[in-house]
Amino acid sequence: MTALAFDSVSKSYAIYRSPIDRLKELASFHHRNYHHDFWALRDVSFEVPRGSIFCLIGENGSGKSTTLQLAAGILEPTRGKVRASGRVGALLELGAGFNPEFSGRDNVRLSATLMGLSSAEVDRRYPGIVRFAEIGEFIDRPVNTYSSGMLVRLAFAVAIHTDPEILLVDEALAVGDYYFRQRCLRKIHEMRSRQVTIVLVSHSMADIKAIGEQAVWLEEGRVKAIGNADEVTARYLARMAEKEAARSRPMAASGNGRAAPDPIPRTVEGLLNIDARRGNGSAEIIGMAALDAEGRTASLIEARQPLTLRVSFRANEPLAKPGLALTMRNHIGLEFAVFGAALDGLELPPMRPGETLTVDFLLDVPELYPGNFSFSPAVTDGSPSRAEVCDHVDNALTLQMTHNGKPVYGYVRIPCHVTLNSRFGPEAAASLAAS
Repeated sequence: MTALAFDSVSKSYAIYRSPIDRLKELASFHHRNYHHDFWALRDVSFEVPRGSIFCLIGENGSGKSTTLQLAAGILEPTRGKVRASGRVGALLELGAGFNPEFSGRDNVRLSATLMGLSSAEVDRRYPGIVRFAEIGEFIDRPVNTYSSGMLVRLAFAVAIHTDPEILLVDEALAVGDYYFRQRCLRKIHEMRSRQVTIVLVSHSMADIKAIGEQAVWLEEGRVKAIGNADEVTARYLARMAEKEAARSRPMAASGNGRAAPDPIPRTVEGLLNIDARRGNGSAEIIGMAALDAEGRTASLIEARQPLTLRVSFRANEPLAKPGLALTMRNHIGLEFAVFGAALDGLELPPMRPGETLTVDFLLDVPELYPGNFSFSPAVTDGSPSRAEVCDHVDNALTLQMTHNGKPVYGYVRIPCHVTLNSRFGPEAAASLAAS
């Protein structure tokens, strides 16, 4: 039985160069257009079986959020039909539907009422909503004083307590902390067991593979692939790896007309990302790069393949005992592993102001689950027990894990050889029991 169906759905938006063009179009006697159409979706068709977890994946701007808004009835399609069978609960943009001036208590009652609950039903479910959200005394404070995590806690609690038959979730789980994410995932599994249909948008391929049954991959508003979640995510990750490799390896024309990879110098300069930075400034991380087995820029982590993480840093002041470490985090920010020069027995030489060191971390990568892993380098000075942080860059480099083997269940595939130890017939088993 189908819970949600898209039948050749297209959605366009009118884009105006300036506000005055909108007025000109309204006042035009000859119905002249002063806009151009932007097609967020084109001929999108799929069906979501009742009681399943259906996932939407794709790059930013591919049409995922528009698809959920059409499913929720917030938008009307330009062409085609959207059919939803049952009450729809939606957790879309962060805090969407909440009045920032109202308290959390007032917003709970308002949102639940808008979702079709009577006043008596809201009163009966209110304690459960508050217990699940766990925001304490903030329930009586204005929503504009909430952190993003508190806001998504309350919004998710309201959405799941209105007894939806179809639950739409747009990347909301990425905002919550680890503990709350686990509670949400358990609740999603519980709702699935009650035949609630869940449509989920997420950039976390680990989440998609862990809970998704079917998936649709959208690219530039069109369906690129649809089917089993594992198969669709594998195709999507392969495509993203190709695109990232094309971006990160500038090509130079060679004599035979083919493109050749640009070699990475021993000293690297430039950081692709800086989420946060701290330190006393006596040294500065100037660059970081990932290299594959052939010394070319790597855009992904391949299972059972060597990976080199190269970090260059410069001393701004004399460093007596410089040290360098890398923290590896997974897609939810959990510190997955730590690598360090001192941990590997490498003692870096003292440095003079202006001197630059480049350190290579050679990793023998195991089979990890598909997902994003970030690396945060840190330069220190002093013995490991009393070292001062000179420069620490959060999430300087992010790589996507991929592999071509069997699916990884859990977090890592640990090498294991299984053998049959022994086999007893009924007679031998009976004699062993008697003894």
